[in-house]
Amino acid sequence: MTQTKSTSNKKTKSKKESTMMDHKQMMKQMLEMNKLACDNTFQTITTIQEQTEAMTRKMTEQATWMPEEGRKAIDEWLNTYKTGRDNFKKMVDDAFAKVVESF
Repeated sequence: MTQTKSTSNKKTKSKKESTMMDHKQMMKQMLEMNKLACDNTFQTITTIQEQTEAMTRKMTEQATWMPEEGRKAIDEWLNTYKTGRDNFKKMVDDAFAKVVESF
């Protein structure tokens, strides 16, 4: 009888551990799916921003009435925007990596 209880306890523990592993694996897969969706969305936003940047630069090049200081301000604005976008992407990637590590 003692041996039966021991075997039963091992099966119960094994089933609980298996269920925990299934939950962890499921959460990890969900995180990976969310990361992929985030990356795809970010890439779309990046593409739109790059096209807008190219259009803005062409417009400022053709605007002969615009003073040089105005062009420099727009260039700084575009560069700052790009830097902010890259920093944001790095922070999101780091955060996803830390969450995945916890599983």
